[in-house]
Amino acid sequence: MARKKSAPVARPKPMLDAWFENAGITQEEEITDTLEKNYLPYAMSVIISRALPEIDGFKPAHRKLLYTMYKMGLLNGQRTKSANVVGQTMRLNPHGDQAIYETMVRLTRANECLLHPYVDSKGNFGKHYSRDMAFAASRYTEVKLAPICEALFNEIDKETVDFMPNYDNTMTEPCLLPATFPSILVNANMGIAVSMASNICPFNLAELCETCIALIKNPEHDILSTLKAPDFPGGGLLIYDETELRKVYDTGRGSLKLRAKWNYDASAGCIEVTEIPYTTTLEAIKDKITELSKAGKLKEVTYARDEIDVNGFRLAIDIKRNTDPEKLMQKLFKMTPLQDSFGCNFNILIGNTPKVMGIREILTEWTAFRHECVKRRVAFDLRKKKDRLHLLSGLKKILLDLDKAIAIIRDASTEAHVIENLIQSFALDAIQAEYVAEIKLRHLNREYISSRLADVDKLKEEISDMEDILANPARIQKIIIKELRDTARKYGQPRKTMFCYISESDELPAEEETPDYPVHFFLSKEGYFKKITPLSLRMSGEQKLKEGDCIIQQSEGTNRTELLFFTNKAQVYKIRASAFDDGKASLLGEYIPVKLGFDEDEKIIGLIPTLDYAGKLLFIFENGKISKIPLSAYMTKTNRKKLTAAFSDKSPVMGMLYLSDETDIFLRSDGNKAVLINTELIAEKSTRSSQGIQVMTIRLKQQIISAEIPDPERLSQLEKYRVQNIPAIGKSARNLEEANQMPLV
Repeated sequence: MARKKSAPVARPKPMLDAWFENAGITQEEEITDTLEKNYLPYAMSVIISRALPEIDGFKPAHRKLLYTMYKMGLLNGQRTKSANVVGQTMRLNPHGDQAIYETMVRLTRANECLLHPYVDSKGNFGKHYSRDMAFAASRYTEVKLAPICEALFNEIDKETVDFMPNYDNTMTEPCLLPATFPSILVNANMGIAVSMASNICPFNLAELCETCIALIKNPEHDILSTLKAPDFPGGGLLIYDETELRKVYDTGRGSLKLRAKWNYDASAGCIEVTEIPYTTTLEAIKDKITELSKAGKLKEVTYARDEIDVNGFRLAIDIKRNTDPEKLMQKLFKMTPLQDSFGCNFNILIGNTPKVMGIREILTEWTAFRHECVKRRVAFDLRKKKDRLHLLSGLKKILLDLDKAIAIIRDASTEAHVIENLIQSFALDAIQAEYVAEIKLRHLNREYISSRLADVDKLKEEISDMEDILANPARIQKIIIKELRDTARKYGQPRKTMFCYISESDELPAEEETPDYPVHFFLSKEGYFKKITPLSLRMSGEQKLKEGDCIIQQSEGTNRTELLFFTNKAQVYKIRASAFDDGKASLLGEYIPVKLGFDEDEKIIGLIPTLDYAGKLLFIFENGKISKIPLSAYMTKTNRKKLTAAFSDKSPVMGMLYLSDETDIFLRSDGNKAVLINTELIAEKSTRSSQGIQVMTIRLKQQIISAEIPDPERLSQLEKYRVQNIPAIGKSARNLEEANQMPLV
């Protein structure tokens, strides 16, 4: 049977007209309004609820996970499957099981990421020092809380911290954990929020507790005298720099240098690296060594391998015979992550406000937080003891006539009458009467009641003592100090990161890596470059060049000279002379655009060889402007091969001149005008891309065609073109011979 097609639903015509009328119309809105409504709430959520740690040392994800494990009884119980913990944590953290499990992995003892792990683990959780060692799935691993978590949770049920509803309002979770030690500085913590980040290095627990105690006693205490330096779980060596450490301690920002720990096995002919910087991995180090070996920069190394087993790891570096291991390690420290930096940024949430603080301020904030926790705990215990005393006071009243109390309970017709009759007969309140009525019949005797009442005097003393604690902040400070000492004694451990004291003279200079000898440099117009030793140059004939090519620059230097190739696209390429093989005059040389990877249509306009970056550069532009830039502006701390914005690109560059000192320069335009000026008239610019200042005024569609530094004999002939002020129009140069010479670099 054929199915009958249903008729289309008819829409009212006015509705259709309105829909078509508004279709495709976009509503204009200010960008500030869009950001305020859409982006700012997201940014605030990331900062407050995800990325930055709070004064208790935890991000929300960490706190939710640990609190769930505490509620599951994993502080003193047996281990359970990680999958069970992940599933239970999703009641507080709705971001997915994989995100929760990855958070757990970082907190485990097996991962070795934390100085004091919070999770006792069994199974494969990967390793912090390995990029490629993946952790096993949550169904294979087991976890429980580590013993140190007792210092986080032992008083959480005494109203020491506030609680808030979870995301679906079915249960509550703590806003903070009442840690009895400054956990914010005990374990490393990194977070990236929106427009801000946090990177906190770990410190030794015993040293940190000692420092906190000293600050409580004396706010002006010298922190560096007790808190020696950060202590990383991976060990290694910290290059001790007191100035930088004090900067980190005072401002919360700075950079610390970490170095690998190693030894030399002479029998095997290899260097054994046993501890590496916290900020890198074995694979990153090995890959860098392999890369440098293939590039010919580590000729002393034959092979590098990582040897990881159940006892830890070892990175073995096989070296050639007769290699000095000390010098090689200095070279490796400079060229590989075997020496790395930890950038400190102590950005912490204080009252939902991100704040970068130094050690003193962080410990002061933690002490204030801990002071409030202790105060709330004592107040909670005080209320409980007062309630207990109140109940015992009622029990004391019935001791005077036990038979009457028993008769009231026995003769009452209903339970409600029991409470009413006890209140009336013994002058009790409802709470006391309820307590008396709930006593078992077997306990309604003088011996039992007398034994209970023996605690009254002790309770009164304890209540009086607690009231004195709440009224005396100094006593609360003593409690905090005692807890810090107990924590340090119970969980403290020896330092893992030791100190390395070095000076600049101890580090291998870069020049020692390269043999030094005199050479001559030749650059052709087409971009061919030759490095020739003096001996080879004396024994050779004419320079071999391509047809139509010519040598435009010749200079002297050494094999350690740095070569700066400037191009017409306002870029400079930096390379050591040692990167070129020694050549001969009979060879074409190396083609620079290919060697340095020039962009399309990029050409060389000049070469500057230097060892110390002394002197200045003059960039002469076709529009009559000249920019004077110190050569030191092109010096970089890192080994960068290419710098953009080497000079201004607002006008085509006609040429460039190198100045070792102020001198005279001669300029000529294609309008047959010429000027002679001293470079002192040209102000030096600190910015490489500066457009310079107008030196020669030229007419529209005209340009500078030559610039030179005249020799003394020629200078006397050009004196009539000298000007004392700039910009200058210049004088006619129609009859000037040799005026069309190209500028010399």
